[in-house]
Amino acid sequence: MSLTLYGIPNCDKVKKARAWFEARGTAYAFHDYKKAGTDPARLAAWCRAAGWEKLLNRAGTTFRKLPEVDRTDLDEVRAIALMAANPSAIRRPVVEYAGGLLIGFKPDEWGAML
Repeated sequence: MSLTLYGIPNCDKVKKARAWFEARGTAYAFHDYKKAGTDPARLAAWCRAAGWEKLLNRAGTTFRKLPEVDRTDLDEVRAIALMAANPSAIRRPVVEYAGGLLIGFKPDEWGAML
């Protein structure tokens, strides 16, 4: 199964996810938002699959530090633009696998799906 883990290397949840994969001997590709950025088309696909409300990390420091005008009256189009411009505002980690998408590190859910 081909897996891609999207995130930021120093994020605690991404570190836990990587350790979880490695402990199981699961091969995966890692996409670093900070170095490689994010593709708005991929963000749009994730939003269609899971909903932009689930993908946008409103609790994170990056989102809270944005100007009020950027944080209010959000819809999918504005949320995608915001996440493309501020990858740290994307909930982490995101895992793409054949047939699915996982958002956030939940070991029980991951074990059942993967």
